[in-house]
Amino acid sequence: MRPTQPLYRRLRRLALTTKQVNGGFYKGTGSGSMGRHTKHGDYVIEWHKVRTYVVPKELKDFKLTPFVTRNMEPLKGNFEGDKKGGLSGQRYLNLWKTENGVD
Repeated sequence: MRPTQPLYRRLRRLALTTKQVNGGFYKGTGSGSMGRHTKHGDYVIEWHKVRTYVVPKELKDFKLTPFVTRNMEPLKGNFEGDKKGGLSGQRYLNLWKTENGVD
């Protein structure tokens, strides 16, 4: 079965995929390189290739709004009675035992 001529023309306008062309076609991600590989297997960053973004000086008068509200307060975990807070290994083990029920 072959597609009709109008359908075939419409298919030709779509972007190529790696399955439609020979093995040498590499589409990539559009990210670009920020450096180069050395012969020893290291990666050297070339700083003239690194992207830099300029932030406006006066953000209060800036017309575009951020994705996150500026009025949000940081959330803090509740670790009462634990000196190490959220980093306590004993707290993690107790939580694991209550959720899984296996000792």
